[in-house]
Amino acid sequence: MRRAVQKDIFNWEEAKDYTYLERAQEDALDGDGQVKSSKSETNEILVLYGEPFERLVAKDDKPLPEKEKKKQDEEFEKETRKRANETPEERQKRLQKYEKEREDGRAFVREILDAYTFTLTGTEVLNGRTTWVIDGTARPGFEGKRRESKMLPKIKPRFWIDQQDYSWTKLRAEFTDTVSVGWVVARLHKGSQFEVQQVRVNNEVWLPQRIDIKLDARVALLKGINANVHVTYKDYRKFRTDTKISVADSGAQQ
Repeated sequence: MRRAVQKDIFNWEEAKDYTYLERAQEDALDGDGQVKSSKSETNEILVLYGEPFERLVAKDDKPLPEKEKKKQDEEFEKETRKRANETPEERQKRLQKYEKEREDGRAFVREILDAYTFTLTGTEVLNGRTTWVIDGTARPGFEGKRRESKMLPKIKPRFWIDQQDYSWTKLRAEFTDTVSVGWVVARLHKGSQFEVQQVRVNNEVWLPQRIDIKLDARVALLKGINANVHVTYKDYRKFRTDTKISVADSGAQQ
């Protein structure tokens, strides 16, 4: 697990150099757990002068109306010009802020080793590769150092670790108690689940392939949400520093 955590941090670092398409679908459920409505958005994630830029390209698997597409093009052009005309000091400051946000968002992973006792439960073949299946049990008395890691004792995880390079190929987790997210903006109830599957790209890095979330939550202590969320990723391509950035090129990537 120690090697797997280090490998995850490596994959997280390498991921920033890739462009891809991200499709997020939300299925709202009724009281019987049946889908009553569904909506989706597809975004293209581009590397724009060292930092990702998210651009909406489709809704409900349909191309954007011309007016909305034009707005997205204008926002892309505006941000491209802004970043292209930065002074060296401005770019350094922006990228330092971005790196800090990335580090803050991943730092809790290092605390996983302290948060759980791990048990090898068996092996399983996923996509032709043999994995170790490892369960985590919360350690009594663990207190996370970060706001995000404080919820770890309320999460029961299962990891699938690739036996060839120790990357997490799959992670499934269930909330065993209610968890507050943000400044009491949302509360995830006991029984909420999420599963992350990863795929090996360019024979060098593992990147997300899909995320499935069973969400039972209350937002702002008022609005209840009972939904399944499915996020899929595809068309991973490593960004080249000599790539010419333009709206035309971006459209071709779709």
